Amino acid sequence: MTCFDLRDKIVWLTGASSGIGEALTRELVKRGAKVAITARRAEALEVLRAQVAGSGDSVRCFAGDVEDLSQMKKIVDSIESTFGEIDLAIPNAGTHIFTVPESFNSEEYLGLMRVNFGGMLHCIEAVLPRMLARGRGYIAPVASLAGYRGLPRAAAYGASKAAMIHFLESIRFHLKPKGITISIVNPGFVKTPLTDKNDFKMPFLVDASRAARIICRGIKRQKREIAFPFPFSWVLKVARILPAPVYERIVNKCW
Repeated sequence: MTCFDLRDKIVWLTGASSGIGEALTRELVKRGAKVAITARRAEALEVLRAQVAGSGDSVRCFAGDVEDLSQMKKIVDSIESTFGEIDLAIPNAGTHIFTVPESFNSEEYLGLMRVNFGGMLHCIEAVLPRMLARGRGYIAPVASLAGYRGLPRAAAYGASKAAMIHFLESIRFHLKPKGITISIVNPGFVKTPLTDKNDFKMPFLVDASRAARIICRGIKRQKREIAFPFPFSWVLKVARILPAPVYERIVNKCW
């Protein structure tokens, strides 16, 4: 397998202002990449850029909202005209809310789908035509282990991540022969401002810096799936093939 050397690569990373995205920015720069960072909060991006200012011109800020396709297209135009051709896109922007189906609100589910799934689609639509024209490119969206199978209180979040996984597995068949690599990043629980809101014990919790290192190692190896942490990811992989009654008994007992 050919390694994907991040040194001097142009990387476009969304959701960069905090959590996994912030840690990934730092790790990518350490590995010699040039990172175009995107998030809604321009001031937070500038703070992050200033914190890694010792890297010279390795980080540039392109603020925007992934829910706005026109903004994503303009950002890609700007990156490629001022920074360089995008070698690797990491659509990472996303959010999470606990869902309470007893108080059902379809907008709650659709809203999260627009950010997590729709935001990824907008990023891919913005960058893919250029990669296809060049006959090369790498796209590595951040989904989640929560997309493997239904979990309590995660109906909206899990559904959005399951949609991402299914979509990416499908388009890989079309894009691989055209020189486009697809990796699916499926983290478990990562300590971020988002997970700090959780009111339950999170098994195998990893810090964002470690998550960033794992993701970058997986990208270097061009892994089809970058799933971690290892023990937790394999437990959930096995859970996908369990009969429904067995799976439900286990979840009910553990939750």
